[in-house]
Amino acid sequence: MIAVAHPTTTWYLLLSALLFAIGVVGVLVRRNPLVLFMCIELMLNAVNLSFVAFAKRMGDIGGESTVFFVMVVAAAEVVVGLGIVVAILRRKPNATTDDLSELKG
Repeated sequence: MIAVAHPTTTWYLLLSALLFAIGVVGVLVRRNPLVLFMCIELMLNAVNLSFVAFAKRMGDIGGESTVFFVMVVAAAEVVVGLGIVVAILRRKPNATTDDLSELKG
């Protein structure tokens, strides 16, 4: 019989750090606004994973409740931000993040 090792908090935190790093690289390297939003969401989900890992480790529900509020704020951010980006991309299909500076008043 093969013994299966259960993932520890360290594994979840390493996965969270890897996902966050991928998101940061995506934000710094990519210029497409839609990809930029996806990378920001990846970073938020990486932080959520670390909150849940710490909450499980400490036996407290505070981490899970924080994740719930972060997800609600992220959903609102996606709705507003994605609406603006889609409106800009419809008007100018090859728009990059540098073109978003036109929104300044």
